[in-house]
Amino acid sequence: MKTRAVALTFVVLMPSLIVRAEEASWILEREGQAIVARTESGTAAAEYQLEAPPDAGLPVESGGFFHPLTTPGGAVVTDLAPPDHPHHRGVFLAWVEMHGSKDADFWGWGEHAPVSDRRIVHRDAELLEEKGAELRFRVRNAWEAEGEELVEEVLTATLRPGREINVLDLEYAITPAADLILARWAFSGFCLRLRRDGDLTLLSPTGVEERLNPVHIDPDSDWPDAAWYAGEIKLAGGSKLGAAVMNHPGNPPTLWHNHRDVRMINPCIVAPSEVRLKGGEKLTLRYRVATFDGPARPELLNRLAAEWRGE
Repeated sequence: MKTRAVALTFVVLMPSLIVRAEEASWILEREGQAIVARTESGTAAAEYQLEAPPDAGLPVESGGFFHPLTTPGGAVVTDLAPPDHPHHRGVFLAWVEMHGSKDADFWGWGEHAPVSDRRIVHRDAELLEEKGAELRFRVRNAWEAEGEELVEEVLTATLRPGREINVLDLEYAITPAADLILARWAFSGFCLRLRRDGDLTLLSPTGVEERLNPVHIDPDSDWPDAAWYAGEIKLAGGSKLGAAVMNHPGNPPTLWHNHRDVRMINPCIVAPSEVRLKGGEKLTLRYRVATFDGPARPELLNRLAAEWRGE
């Protein structure tokens, strides 16, 4: 396996990292404006976009998201700039309405706070030493409004490849420069946007979900908190794949805006109520994303969720 030195903005990095788990092997490296985890065959298994790709068709200028994210078999499960919601971007974190020294919508909807000249900007990043069968990196982003930094985001990402399931653990440390209000909405925050093709079934630890799709202007229509929700997609040829999002008990109270038609799984901390952040005080949010081939396996997702929750 060829390795190469990697240089990221403002920091000095070690060479590319290789993890050789019993079931899979990945290499993590910087490529242009992305951090890429590749399989030994050279296939991209996960990409973190430090900047928005210029040809992506996004109406927002923000980077700081994962796409593509794949299953162990190499199938892409995420979507980027889909026609129905072109501001959606794989796996991302943003809120639709923030009020502080300046108002801002980093989600990209633009109905209730400004989108123009609001962007999530990459500041620096580093690849961290591998830990067993895991690869890790850390990124610092600035959430800017008209050139003023409203929020510092430090993301620590841990990737764990497997034959049955790939796991991505995410810890976001969010520190506002001044007092900040995240307005109450049924959606926004952490989001997984699934691919558009195929028939989608949503599941939870209790089985196939029959709840109605939530209404984007009615937070009370969101689904109750759960250890995980998953989307299982049946493709035209009959094969299946999917992804799950797992909540963490240390996160604030959460309702879920899981919408079949919009193909989103969205644990939303602003659905129960608005969230007020003090200037200089850190808010930590943790989420686990698992991708899989074939039908969802609740027993495996339950086990991963219990591990994530420290049970």
